[in-house]
Amino acid sequence: MIEEQEHVVRLSHLPTGKRAVIKSHEESDFQLTLMEMGCIPGEPVWIEMIAPMGDPLAIQIAGYYLSIRKKDADKIWVSVK
Repeated sequence: MIEEQEHVVRLSHLPTGKRAVIKSHEESDFQLTLMEMGCIPGEPVWIEMIAPMGDPLAIQIAGYYLSIRKKDADKIWVSVK
């Protein structure tokens, strides 16, 4: 039986359409705001779209779309299988 390995990356490095699960946040002033917007550990997330210049990102989380700056997505670690 082959077991899939967990791969942890920054949300900003997740390919468009690839599903992942939030693992943790880096300490920042924006951490509480991210959690209030639904970016909590254990929550499934994926990048729906990226703006033409690469910033911001449109992510789908907790049943809705959220626009987030790339620098803030850099502070969110996600697990990809």
